[in-house]
Amino acid sequence: MYEDRTYKRTFYSAPQSVTSLVAAFLEPTIIIVAFILANLWMDEPIARPQLTVCLLVFALTFPGRNRFRDSLLGACVDIFISWLVLLTILMLCAYATRSFKYFEEEVLMAWAIAAPLLQCAAVWCGKKILQLQASRPESRRSAIVIGGSALGVKVARALSGLEDRNIDFLGYFDDRVDDRLHESAAANNLGGLKDVASFVRQRGVHEVFITLPLGSQPRIVELLDQLQGTTASLFFVPDVFGIGIIQGRLQDMNGVPVVGICETPFTGTNELVKRVSDVVLASIILVLIAPVMLALAIGVKLSSPGPIVFKQRRNGLDGNEIIVYKFRSMTTMDNGPVVLQAKPNDPRLTPFGAFIRRTSLDELPQFINVLQGRMSIVGPRPHAVAHNEEYRQLIKAYMVRHKVKPGITGWAQVNGHRGETETIEKMQARVEYDLEYLRNWSLALDLQIIIRTIRVAFFNSNAY
Repeated sequence: MYEDRTYKRTFYSAPQSVTSLVAAFLEPTIIIVAFILANLWMDEPIARPQLTVCLLVFALTFPGRNRFRDSLLGACVDIFISWLVLLTILMLCAYATRSFKYFEEEVLMAWAIAAPLLQCAAVWCGKKILQLQASRPESRRSAIVIGGSALGVKVARALSGLEDRNIDFLGYFDDRVDDRLHESAAANNLGGLKDVASFVRQRGVHEVFITLPLGSQPRIVELLDQLQGTTASLFFVPDVFGIGIIQGRLQDMNGVPVVGICETPFTGTNELVKRVSDVVLASIILVLIAPVMLALAIGVKLSSPGPIVFKQRRNGLDGNEIIVYKFRSMTTMDNGPVVLQAKPNDPRLTPFGAFIRRTSLDELPQFINVLQGRMSIVGPRPHAVAHNEEYRQLIKAYMVRHKVKPGITGWAQVNGHRGETETIEKMQARVEYDLEYLRNWSLALDLQIIIRTIRVAFFNSNAY
């Protein structure tokens, strides 16, 4: 039987850049080396507790973030924020396991100061090395863009920002007259498609980026035939920027290349990392807050008649309905086809309920939902089922936020989009932050959100 092998071994996932590979190991290595040096400096032995810390640090920081493209100031700020988040997690673990006694305070203080400073110094050195490499003529590569549309200009600007690839962008090629081209492309149009092959050969162009629409397929095929006689690397850029891409990636499906446009970030090892971190952190937090939850339960019971815990119907992963727990804060419990959002001075709020809503203490029972697997500690906040049915018709890509489990806190909440969303614009802004979280998820981002949530919960008044 005939088997179509046209795509077999044709598409591959793009390899990591050298800078990304270095960055992946650089951050955990520097932090671990700083810890070991601090112990040696204080004449402390490297025993089992110290090795345990090294393993934990590596698990929490690998892969390290590539900061070589950031400004030096921005990179240093990000390093210190990430370092504070990591220290907080380590201190919580040490407190929960009563292991502070195994470490000297002088060692921990020296480590806390040295680790971020060494990371900043490494980023500075890395940026200097990249600048030095970019200044060498033999390391530079030239590139052109086929197509003078907005997409072509977007590609050209992206090429100009690739410091670690040392790209010299030469210009555009397009058959259309300048009046029909993007303004930036018209100013640097080098000719039509018939001129591309000869230009590439004469100028020794290294990379060609084709941004023509799919409707131009015959012209694309003809152009590719002409460029086969050159040594240039060829890239096709599909026009998908009108689509909200979530975790876009190229996959091999039994030999067939498939481009993922909208996918959950929690697949493979990411799913395992997310679940393990949720279970570990939720277990530690529940142990620590158990007395607080008991006091809150008593306060709810004494504040007004009714159950202590309110069970809400919400949409969870893939839009499936789940039950979410909260401490009851109102005299009524709306959970039907019409749900009114809480407002400032809402008459349904009890005095005690207003306090626990303002401080988000009413959501502490949701850590039980995390252990059940219904929710995550960090993710898009779950909305009432009735609200989802309303907003899915009004806001583009609204339901994409359900590609992950809902969270107790989220990227939108720590960026000011917390509390009532009485307008479409406010809900749309919240959804945009949720989608940004899906695009850029990492364990470090989760930890950053958790730390920022603690601050927002007690010093922000946008919740009712």
